[in-house]
Amino acid sequence: MKPIFGCRHHHNIATLTRGLRHFSTTPKPPLLYTADTIAGNDAILQVLSWGRGASGQLGGGVEETRLYPSPVANLAVPKSSFSLAQTPGRLPAEKCRTPEVGISCGLFHSSLVAGGALWIWGKGDGGRLGFGHEHSLFVPTLNPHLDNLRSVALGGLHSVALTSAGEVFTWGYGGFGALGHSVYHRELFPRLVKGSWEGTIKHIATSGTHTAAITTSGELYTWGRDEGDGRLGLGPGRGPDHAGGLSIPSRVKELPYPVAAASCGGFFTMALTEDGQLWNWGANSNYELGRGDKTGGWKPRPIPSLENVKIIQIASGGYHSLALTGDGKVLSWGHGGQGQLGHGSVQNQKIPAVVEALSQEHIIYITCGGSSSAALTENGKLYMWGNANDSQLGVPGLPPIHPCPVEVNFLMDDDGLGPHKVLSVAIGASHAMCLALRESS
Repeated sequence: MKPIFGCRHHHNIATLTRGLRHFSTTPKPPLLYTADTIAGNDAILQVLSWGRGASGQLGGGVEETRLYPSPVANLAVPKSSFSLAQTPGRLPAEKCRTPEVGISCGLFHSSLVAGGALWIWGKGDGGRLGFGHEHSLFVPTLNPHLDNLRSVALGGLHSVALTSAGEVFTWGYGGFGALGHSVYHRELFPRLVKGSWEGTIKHIATSGTHTAAITTSGELYTWGRDEGDGRLGLGPGRGPDHAGGLSIPSRVKELPYPVAAASCGGFFTMALTEDGQLWNWGANSNYELGRGDKTGGWKPRPIPSLENVKIIQIASGGYHSLALTGDGKVLSWGHGGQGQLGHGSVQNQKIPAVVEALSQEHIIYITCGGSSSAALTENGKLYMWGNANDSQLGVPGLPPIHPCPVEVNFLMDDDGLGPHKVLSVAIGASHAMCLALRESS
């Protein structure tokens, strides 16, 4: 069957936004953070958001839908000595410079980490914001209960944080054991996860109801929902459980090599070894595991077609996956019904396939939402595709399903900060955010 869409003109739709100049009504974003080491040679990092923000997850202070990226906050950092915070699924950078800055989107909440501090906002039920209450917050709000953070990963109704000391904290709704505290109720404040691992944790990842943590020696621990599909990778006799969940961090013993990064999908899990080999396990009814069939299971296995391909980043959606190769190509597979695979159709993909519409670009960063996807080029251009029902692709005028990568353009407000170079991107259920470097030329 031929694709029902084509991707040859994936640049053209983006030009629709180029005429939208000086129409932004967004007030000047607050300066949330200034690095201690700034001495006149600084740069502005800007957090921008778009999509549907009925729960405050856009950070603009009101219930709204933003059709295109609009600024939420500014950060002043040293121009040449900051780094991106660790991201789930991404092999670690060779050198981390301070301050570290990172963003994350959960189902309906958002976060920013800068210089070890956490700002968080959006929907509050279940206690997922970590302030001791369940109220929603409509602007980025500093959480006083955590500091010295390296990264944060937001889930469905919960949140996970990793400190510079290698400790993991979780909070929010604890159903299915999502918090790893041996309890199944909500936690309104961040609480330390006391796993049985030796040493400290270097990497975290989470999804709707399960979480992964990797030790400095490369051992992978998982906890949360496991019901029926084996997404925790633990196999039979995995220990105490409760209603299909496991709230005790447990080691994935069947991984034969140390791992360096992990990504949690809707009902499956992926892990990257230190040399860039991809292993996965869990549900496979939509070809999420990329093996050419629908046979799933708890036991970690490599993807046959990728055994000789070095992968540097993995990203998981609800039922689809992306992988980034060492030479800057994007692969996708799994469920394609919302166009999230980027192949110009809504068909499923049984094995990893190159996103041809991006083959002329050198991609350095990828991410997934539940049914949408994004990629960044080495020049700081942002491409998105998939479910556009809530304007979460950041390009006005798209149909609800957009199966071709489209470049996201940025309005040039008269703020004197210069053009946008996108450094990272995150996608929630109905919204998205990016971190952009604004350097005056």
